[in-house]
Amino acid sequence: MIMDDQSTHLQQIKDRVLAFARARDWEQFHSPKNLSMAIAAEAAELMEHFLWQSPEQSHADMDTEKVRSEVEQELADILIFAIEFANITGMDIAGIIEAKMKQNAEKYPVEKAKGRSEKYTKL
Repeated sequence: MIMDDQSTHLQQIKDRVLAFARARDWEQFHSPKNLSMAIAAEAAELMEHFLWQSPEQSHADMDTEKVRSEVEQELADILIFAIEFANITGMDIAGIIEAKMKQNAEKYPVEKAKGRSEKYTKL
């Protein structure tokens, strides 16, 4: 089965991640604590690809097949662990993203935040 963003429902991905963990009896290790630490560890591995680079170089590296492939693998690891975190804790990913986007829209109204990188408390 080929999965892509255009044709795959989020629930299909959640089910696939859960089935993978269950088939290996890994749920016993997937506490919120352990999964949060795994997400952080994988995020660090993603950041390592861009350490000491300029923003321009980090963009340019994404055009390099080898680096892009390695970065894709790290991002996949982060997303898989995050999805498994949602599975284990019973969180609805679409629902929590929608709620957070609404909150962000209130904190960062376009008329104040457009083109600016300051935290909402500084706008």
